[in-house]
Amino acid sequence: MKQVLFEEDGAFRVGTVLSEAGGALQVEAAHGKRSKVKATAILLRFDGQPLSSFMGDAQAQSEAIDRQFLWEVCSAQEFGFADLAADYFGQSPSPVQATAVALALHANPMYFYRRGRGRYQAAPAENLRAALAGAEKKRRQQEQVDAWAASLARGETPEEIATHLDTLLFKPDKMSLPWRALEQAAAASGNPPAQFLASVGLLQGPQDYWLRKLAFDRYPGGLGFPKAPSTGSPPDLAQAAVEAFSIDDQDTTEIDDAFSVTRQSDGSWRVGIHIAAPALLFGDGHPLEALARERLSTVYYPGGKITMLPESAVAGSTLAAGRAVAAVSLYVVIDPDTLDVRSHETRVERVPIAANLRTGELESRLTGEALAAGSPPGPFGAELALLWHLARKLRAARGAQEERADRVDYTFRVEGGRVSIEVRPRGSPVDTLVAELMIHVNATWGRVLAEAGVPGLYRNQRGAKTRMEAEPGAHEGLGVTHYAWSSSPIRRFADLANQRQIIALALGEAPPHTREALEAVAGRFEEAYEAYGEFQRQLERYWCLRFIAQERLGESDATVIRDELVRLANLPLVCRVTGMPSLAPGDRVRVAFGEADYWETHLPCRYAGRAEGV
Repeated sequence: MKQVLFEEDGAFRVGTVLSEAGGALQVEAAHGKRSKVKATAILLRFDGQPLSSFMGDAQAQSEAIDRQFLWEVCSAQEFGFADLAADYFGQSPSPVQATAVALALHANPMYFYRRGRGRYQAAPAENLRAALAGAEKKRRQQEQVDAWAASLARGETPEEIATHLDTLLFKPDKMSLPWRALEQAAAASGNPPAQFLASVGLLQGPQDYWLRKLAFDRYPGGLGFPKAPSTGSPPDLAQAAVEAFSIDDQDTTEIDDAFSVTRQSDGSWRVGIHIAAPALLFGDGHPLEALARERLSTVYYPGGKITMLPESAVAGSTLAAGRAVAAVSLYVVIDPDTLDVRSHETRVERVPIAANLRTGELESRLTGEALAAGSPPGPFGAELALLWHLARKLRAARGAQEERADRVDYTFRVEGGRVSIEVRPRGSPVDTLVAELMIHVNATWGRVLAEAGVPGLYRNQRGAKTRMEAEPGAHEGLGVTHYAWSSSPIRRFADLANQRQIIALALGEAPPHTREALEAVAGRFEEAYEAYGEFQRQLERYWCLRFIAQERLGESDATVIRDELVRLANLPLVCRVTGMPSLAPGDRVRVAFGEADYWETHLPCRYAGRAEGV
C-alpha cells in the first residue's frame, strides 16, 4: 500500500493512502485516524514500512545526527531534505533515514533556514555564529533564572532580587531575569508572586505587601525622612495670657489644636481656638516644606502611621503640655447669656499649654448627666462645660441635626500581632465639643481669606460631591458658606498652606501662595488623600478579619444595608451574604463565616437566620 510523509500543523506525520483524487489524498494514520491531506503537503512517498514505529525510529536516528556536521556538508544553495539525506548516508536513503534528516533540519532553524515544504538552505556562517552566541546567552540566563528561583524557594533572597523586590512586585519588567525567576518560583508553588514570597518568609504578609505598595506608589524617597536642615526658632511673639488645654486620643502625638476660655471685664467670654503653627518654624522654601508638599498628609492605619513631617518638626510644633508654643489663634468673643458670637480675632502668638486632656478620661466625666448638673468634675470642668454649650449653639446655627444614637466609631489597636477593636458611640459631649469648634475655625478662616481676596484651599461640597479647590465655595453638608481646612497643619499640607496665608493676612504681609500654585496642589492633594484613605480602609478590613480569626468567631449578628449587603455588629465590616431572603434595610440577621481570604480581604458569609429577639 502506498504510504506518505506529510506536514500537518507544523509537524511531520505518516500515513497510508486510502485514495487520491485531484489535489487531495485520503490518508489513514497508524492509530486509525483519517485525514484529508493536500497533495502539496506531501513530502515523501514510499511503501512497505511498519508505520506504528516509523516516526519513533526516525526521531531516534535524527537525534544521533550531528547538526554541525550536517551544516558543514550541505550545499550553500537551497536543497531538498531527501537530497541531503542521500549525501549524508552515502546511499539511497531509506524512508526512515530521509525522514530523520527532515526532522533534524526542522529541529535546528538556527543552522538551516526553511525555504518551502521540505526545502532548506544552510545559514550563513556569520549568522550561525550570532545565533549560537544568542542561544548560549539564553542558556546561561536560564541557568541564572533557575538558580535564583531555587534560592527563592528556599526562602533566600538573591541580592539582585532583594534590591528590586518592590519593583518586581508592583511594576515589573517581565523580560528581566529577576522577574522570570520570581515568576518561575511562584508558578512552581502554585501561588501568585506576593503570596509565594510571604509563604517563604520574604514578605511579612498582606500588611507588609500593601505598605510596600503604598510606599512604591506615593513615597519615591522611601517612608523614612532624608536628613534636612533643622527648623528655626519662631519669630519673637507675644505670649497669650491664657491657660490652654488640648483634647486628643491617648496615642496622639501630633497635637494640632488646643482651647482656652477667659472671662473678660465686661462679663463676656473669650474662647481661644489655638492651632499649632509649623509654618512659623520653617519657611515656604525650606526642605521640610518640600517634604510636606510631596507627602501631603499623615497616613493612619491600624498599628502605625506615616507622618507628613519628621519627628523633629512634629516635636517642635506639637502643643505639648508645659510649653509655650507658637500658634495661630482664633479668639471668639461670645455673649455670656445667649452664647451668641459677638466677634472674631486672629492672632499669631505663643500659647502656654497647661494640659493635654485625653478623650478616654474625659468620656468618663464629661457626661450628659454631669453637664446637666453644672460643671463636670476634674480639671477645666467649667471651661469644658462652656465649650460644650457653645458647640451645641454653633451646631444649631449651621442647621445640623443631633448625631444618630446608633452611629459609632471604632478604634483599632495592634500589638504583637493581636488586634483589639474598641467601639465608641458618636455624638458624645467630647466629640461634639471638638468637632464643632474645628468646623467653626475652618469655616471662619475660610471666610476671612475669601473676603480679603487671599487665595486658599477650600473643601467644597455641592450635592454629594466633595472636592478640594482653590475657589471659595460652600460646604453644603456642613451648612457653612466657606470651609478651608486650617486646623491640622502638622498633619495635612492643605492646612499648612492655608496657615501660611492666614499668618500673612494677620501680619499684613504678602501671602506666599498664589491661586495658581494652590490649584496645582488641590488635585494632587485630592488624589493622595483618597489613596491614603483607601489604604487605611483596606488595613482596617484586614484587621477585622484577623480579629474574627483571633476571637474564633464563627457567626455574628448583622444589620441589613440593602439586598445581600450587611454590616456586622461591633465591627466596621460590610459583607455580602449568600442565601439571604428578601429583607428590609435595618433588619437584623445572623450570618455564619467561611474561611477568610486575607490577601483579597474577603470574608465569605452565609445567612444563618434572624438575629435573636427578632
